[in-house]
Amino acid sequence: MSDHLDELPATRIHHPRTAPAIRWGILAPGGIAQAFANAVTADTESHIAAVGSRSLNRAQAFADHYNADNSVRAYGSYEELVQDPDVDAIYVASPHSEHHAHVSLALNHNKPVLVEKAFTQNARQAQELVDLARAKNLLLVEAMWTRFLPHIDIVRQLIELGTLGDIETIIADHGQCMDFPPEHRLQDPALAGGALLDMGVYPLSFMHMVLGSPQSVLAQATLTKTGVDETLSAILTWTSAHGILTTSQKVKTPTTATISGTRARIEIPKRFYGPNEVRLIYTDGTELVAHPEAAAGLAYEAAEFARLLTAGAIESPLMTHADSVDIMRLMDEMRAQVGVIYPGD
Repeated sequence: MSDHLDELPATRIHHPRTAPAIRWGILAPGGIAQAFANAVTADTESHIAAVGSRSLNRAQAFADHYNADNSVRAYGSYEELVQDPDVDAIYVASPHSEHHAHVSLALNHNKPVLVEKAFTQNARQAQELVDLARAKNLLLVEAMWTRFLPHIDIVRQLIELGTLGDIETIIADHGQCMDFPPEHRLQDPALAGGALLDMGVYPLSFMHMVLGSPQSVLAQATLTKTGVDETLSAILTWTSAHGILTTSQKVKTPTTATISGTRARIEIPKRFYGPNEVRLIYTDGTELVAHPEAAAGLAYEAAEFARLLTAGAIESPLMTHADSVDIMRLMDEMRAQVGVIYPGD
């Protein structure tokens, strides 16, 4: 039909190697920190300059992995890391429960911060970090890597163009089969465990990006014996749209996302939150597919941060401070409805 697109828009996201080079300090060298460091090393011009841990041996082991030229410094405390004058920015990869303290530490030592999702443990902590970063005129960004990926930019453009018509439903899920013992961080309320903050934040952030803050949310959950959400589902409502979110740390779900409107729908297949294709399907069955070229997924958030830092920005337009705080507020509301309470809430 004449009102159909001939092809999907090209992504506006540039390859991460086009971003300026900065020197990263890694705070808490766990699994996600290793994935981030691998992406930075493989697909950006930046490099890992230092790593800090409560264990010097652990920091040194991490540093050695990226230490081909003996330039990565290892510190046995986070305080030493944030005081390093040769570190341009700190990547915080500690558990959610520690983000407030660790981001505050870095900001108070005048270090810009990229902090892993979920942004904090709750909305109060999130707002405090935003206020601190703004008071000190420092860049602070939530590392919600999905928002910086090429295929998600295509989704944004389709929404901006009104290609779907009036959006009526949005459905997204993220569940993984994780058989962890009770002492694991995902099972521990003291470490802000549970499926929602670790995995449910992906479909929630996706929905928030598309439709903004919902007018209401209704959540149900099955809790673990330790008192965190094992499986959670929620219905979100906007003025004229409904959203369905599911997340679980007990079962592997399809991990897909669909946005349906009166003229067309967008489908993103499994692992919608990582580098992916985008399918646009009109109501008459006409289908367009885009397969944007993608580098290592976490490299895009690192590149966006480097560009923003070089430009003197204090937040990202792709993941604003207001977005991060509001998403934490929504997760606070969901947790309150299902009875998940963290120490310090």
